[in-house]
Amino acid sequence: MRLPFRFAGQSFEALGSGALWWPSERALLVADLHLGRPDRMARRGGALLPPQGDAETLERLTAAIEAVRPARVISLGDAFDDAAGPEGLLAADAAVLRRLQPRADWTWIAGNHEGLTTPGFGTALAEWHGGGIAARHVARPGAGPDISGHYHPKARLAGRLRPVFLVGAGHLILPAFGAYTGGMDCTRAPLPGLTVPGLGIVTGAVPRAFPLR
Repeated sequence: MRLPFRFAGQSFEALGSGALWWPSERALLVADLHLGRPDRMARRGGALLPPQGDAETLERLTAAIEAVRPARVISLGDAFDDAAGPEGLLAADAAVLRRLQPRADWTWIAGNHEGLTTPGFGTALAEWHGGGIAARHVARPGAGPDISGHYHPKARLAGRLRPVFLVGAGHLILPAFGAYTGGMDCTRAPLPGLTVPGLGIVTGAVPRAFPLR
């Protein structure tokens, strides 16, 4: 399911998966895939995560691409959990990603996890511009309109946190698309200052909108 909305004079659709469809640019945007996270956690002696997390993320990404058939895919930073993320992918997961790439032009935005490095699947950019809007990893106050990720925003519904799109006057912040990425309550600073008043869109089988006050 998709929920249409307007931002910065453009029409968008929030997909239930947490991906964003931009029809006029024929672009599919996703934020914070954090591929290679299970490997990084194991390397650093952290909590062990299920190894199928990357496969789950890529399965959802494949479904989103098949749903909208984009001309461009834009990853809004932290596509990989660190600079070694590409090497940490299981061979089967790396093969899935490589099969997906020829289906659209890919734009990798550099995030704070992998930095301004080549993620192994294409060169990362600091930001991308289209339709008068900047696509970057972190929203820049006073420098919008921009579309970004980084904060992994979530909203509390029925006692639990759910991934959420945050749509303000100058900033559109996407939820983390990757599995096992955690999240940040959308009522915590600096998110209200970036997007309130605005619109929140909770992800899920049927995306639902609510006012941000």
